[in-house]
Order: sequence, then structure tokens, then C-alpha cells
Amino acid sequence: MTPRRWPRLRHPAQVVVLGFAGAIAVGTALLMLPVAKAGPGGADALEALFTSTSSVCVTGLIVVDTPVYWTTFGHAVILALIQLGGLGIMTFASVLVLLVSRRMGLRARLTAAAETKTLGLGDVRSVVTGVVKVSLLLEALTALFLTVRFATAYDESWPRAVWLGGFHAVSAFNNAGFALFSDSLMGFTGDPWICLPIAFAVICGGLGFPVLFELRRRWNRPRTWSLHTKIVLWATGVFLVGGAVFVTALEWTNPRTLGPLAPPAKLLAGFFQGVMPRTAGFNSLDIGQMNPATWLGTDVLMFIGGASAGTAGGIKVTTFAVLFFVMSAEIRGEGTVTIFRRRLHHDVQRQALTVVLLAVAAVACSTLFFMVLSDNGLDRSLFEVISAFGTVGLSTGITDGLPGPEQVLLIALMFIGRLGPITVASALALRHRVRLYDLPEERPVIG
Repeated sequence: MTPRRWPRLRHPAQVVVLGFAGAIAVGTALLMLPVAKAGPGGADALEALFTSTSSVCVTGLIVVDTPVYWTTFGHAVILALIQLGGLGIMTFASVLVLLVSRRMGLRARLTAAAETKTLGLGDVRSVVTGVVKVSLLLEALTALFLTVRFATAYDESWPRAVWLGGFHAVSAFNNAGFALFSDSLMGFTGDPWICLPIAFAVICGGLGFPVLFELRRRWNRPRTWSLHTKIVLWATGVFLVGGAVFVTALEWTNPRTLGPLAPPAKLLAGFFQGVMPRTAGFNSLDIGQMNPATWLGTDVLMFIGGASAGTAGGIKVTTFAVLFFVMSAEIRGEGTVTIFRRRLHHDVQRQALTVVLLAVAAVACSTLFFMVLSDNGLDRSLFEVISAFGTVGLSTGITDGLPGPEQVLLIALMFIGRLGPITVASALALRHRVRLYDLPEERPVIG
């Protein structure tokens, strides 16, 4: 009898998609257990599936009140799913760098290795070990600050403070946005000892492992940084400052958000809320009470997201930066695109354009479908869709009241938004065909 052969997975992206789907399924089963729900009986299947998907995809959108609805066991399951999802994304995206480098020619591989000095060309074990070490170290530092603050300033017992500090540290570094307070972090709007460590963890998680690893080794030699690190740090700085200034300026006099606060608290809350769209779902202000213009600006920040090979979602700041420099070169009439005195390969330009157009199509179609199924307007529908697709977790307050079809749509968006850009990028990077002939050239009219 011929032994049965299981279908062979032809692409590493297939492995990660199946792995994340399996983790979501296991998490759903665990959250449906009666021991996971605070009330009698077990959780509803859709509630458990939504929460499990939001945890594994490190999004933070919720349809039930996390601290009230789930027990300590349920919180532990959510925490484990967040950690698994965050480490899985960082590990896969970092190993992808190695897979792409192996498809290069020998000279290109040696050039890339000499330039970046961040990841070896084949040492997968060191990549995985490095991701785990860096993640646990930053989470531990954040947890230490939060634990001391919860215990000394809010009269929490030390065991409770340790649990709160650890949970929010893991949730912050993995850009998940789950909180053990019903109003997220609105009770700590003016507390820098809570808001700043969480913002720091969110930023670090959004930078990505290759950047963190390179900064650890050569933080004092910026001239030797790789092009990827330079782009990520440049774009991150622009969006952090721009986002904080934007939110603070538009909400400064809003009586339902920043208006009643003292100036120092306004600056802190504005900075914190400008960081969160990178893509963590914590909020120290009531998102539903913000101005529609602030929602639109937040939509843009959530859509762009953080850096590649990190815990943030979105199309990634590197993708946006590449298209920005492509546009800049086209406006100046230059035939080649250069970034920080490096010429950009045309394959990267096509990949960035493909990722952005696919993301725009997904958001536009989903927003239309969302509006057809519900009575919500364009502004709230677009905000919710981008928050799910960008794995952000911020909400204007309509998520928990959505009927089943809209919740299923958000589940699909979270899964696609978490894995879609990565799998598309990897497929484009690992796929290479050489055409043996050229067709006649002709230029259509543009504009």
C-alpha cells in the first residue's frame, strides 16, 4: 500500500497563514470554556472567535468588556494569544529577510550583508532567538515601570500590580491594545508614569526586530545604519511628531476630550493619542467624542501603520516612504529613485505600489459593504474598517453594538490586515520571472 502523501506547502506564507488560523481556532475553543467567562455558561462562539482573532492578530478591537466579561483564565488566554501572535509575526517577517536574501545573486547577497550587518544570510536560529530576547527584555522593562506605578500610586496589591504591569506591557509591545480597564487607559490620561512607558513599548514594537537589533549593535554610528533602518527611523519620527501635533491641535479646545485638561495633561494626552495609531488600540481619550477631522487624520496614520518585521500593522512606513520618494523623483524628472544616497531597485517600487493598491481596494470595498450592512455613516464606518485592517484596535464606540455580519467582516479584515501585507510582500519578493522577450513600447496619457 502506497503511503499517503500530505499536500506540500509551496510557500512559507502558507505555513504562517495556517499557523495563525490554528492559533485562532485553539484560542476560540479555550475562550468558549465556562472557566473563561465570568458569568454562567460559556462565551458565545462569535464573541470567542472575535476576541481570539483580535488577540492573535494583535488588534485590540473588542465586542465585550474585557475586564468584566472574561475571568483571570480568560485574560491569561488572551495574553498568551497576544504574545504568540506578536512573536510569530516578528519571527516570520525577520526570517523572510533571510529567504529573500537567499534568492539574490552571490554578489548582491555579499553587498547586502556588508551594508546591513544586521541579519546573517542563513542563521535562522539566531534570528528567532534574537526576536524572543529583545521582546522579553523590552516587555520586562515596561512591566517593571508599570508595576511600581500601579502599586505605589493606585494602591494595588503587589500581586495585582505585577499582573496589571505584565499584561499591559505585553499588550503594548505587541501593539495589541487590550487593557484590563473598561475605559482602556482613560483613567490615566494625565499620568506620565503610565502613558509614557506604554507609548515607549508601542514605538519599540512598531520599529521591528531588524531595526532594534541594529540599533543595539550600532546605536552610536548612524552613518553605518542600513537603508531600511534609516527609512524606518526617519518616517517614524515624522509620523510621531506629526501625529501628536495633529491630534493636540485639533482637540485642544474640544470640551469632550482635551478641553478640560491642564496644558501639561493636554500635551501628554495628545502625544499618547498620536502614538497609538501606530497601531495600538489603547486610548486615554474618548475616541467617539473626537472631531471628525481628527478621525480622518487618525485613519491616515492607522492605514500607514508601523515598520516591517514588527508588531505594528498597516501598509508599513517603509512602503509609504518608498512611494513618497518615487513621487519626489518623478516630480523632479529624475530617472532613478534615490533614498539617503542609495539607489532604489525598481522591483521594490513595484512591490510597494502593489501592496498599497491592494490595501486601498480592501479598505474601500469593506467600507462600502460595512455601510450597506449597518446604519453607520462614512466617517465611523471607514474608521472601524481601517482600524481592523491596520490591526489598530481604536474604535469610535460602535464595535460592541455591531450585528453578526459586521463582526464577521471585521474578523476577516483583522486576519487579512495582519497577514495579507506580509504574505503579499513575501510572495512578490520571492517570485521572480525573467521574460525572454520585450513587447513594443508605447506610452498612454497620464493625468
